[in-house]
Amino acid sequence: MNPPSPVKLTLVIASVILCWAYSPIGVHVGLLSYTPGQLALLRFLIASVFMAGVALVVGIGRPRLGDLPWLLVLGFFGVFLHHTSLNYGQQFVTAAASSVLAQSAPLFSVLIAFFCLNERVSAWRWGCVLLGGLGVLVVIWGDRGLGDIDPRGLLILLAAVAWSVYFAIQKRYAHRYSPLTMACYMVWAGTLMLLINLPGLPAAVMQAPLAQNLAVLVLGIFPSALAYLAWGYVLKHVDVSRASVAMYLIPPVAMLMAATLLGEHIALQVVMGGVVVLASVAAVSLEGRWTRAPRCTA
Repeated sequence: MNPPSPVKLTLVIASVILCWAYSPIGVHVGLLSYTPGQLALLRFLIASVFMAGVALVVGIGRPRLGDLPWLLVLGFFGVFLHHTSLNYGQQFVTAAASSVLAQSAPLFSVLIAFFCLNERVSAWRWGCVLLGGLGVLVVIWGDRGLGDIDPRGLLILLAAVAWSVYFAIQKRYAHRYSPLTMACYMVWAGTLMLLINLPGLPAAVMQAPLAQNLAVLVLGIFPSALAYLAWGYVLKHVDVSRASVAMYLIPPVAMLMAATLLGEHIALQVVMGGVVVLASVAAVSLEGRWTRAPRCTA
């Protein structure tokens, strides 16, 4: 099969950025009518149905029996804990700040590697973590002020931790399943756990305004389903390290969307803190490139 053209790949990557940048905006709108748990469940019920339709058309592999517990763990961290924490935390921060804080996941991956996986962490990476922590403080300062911050807003950082754990576990099974198969089972497992939020959801759907239900529908189809499929397509044709650079564009695009669609005022400190956080995340990735770079020979 011929590789896709650069233009096609660029358009697919741009669609992923737009989808995931919309996520905090959709969450902000959905929280006007739904509790955080209800919003997470409704979002992934929609995504689960959509992914089931794709799976029926395209076909996916069956999971190994021994992998089922780990697929449930992936669903817990990648869907249940991540999105529940994200929704609860975003009640107390702006959509723009949420988009920045959620992108700090690679920094927590360094801490997980050191404390949980007993991996050696270089001084460079420790410096990136400290720099990223400083950026997080600047974002919080600009968004609500350090004196007025609601600790519950920091649940977004718990969401970033959950995302880091998800990626650490996913690496173990990525070679066994296609990106589509992995995404389907993760979404379905997480949705199953989110069913604890089902009481009251049907009534909430009936009472919510049409505009807010449409926002959640978009949230369930695009960021929660299509973006994962598109990202899997990108990773088939582009190295992970190269493709991941595009993810640094998500917070700026989300900030623009928040200002345009929600009328949020983006404080200069939030922008500055976002630059610091993203720079520290990029620096973690750059170290990996440098260590893999071939040495010059005389």
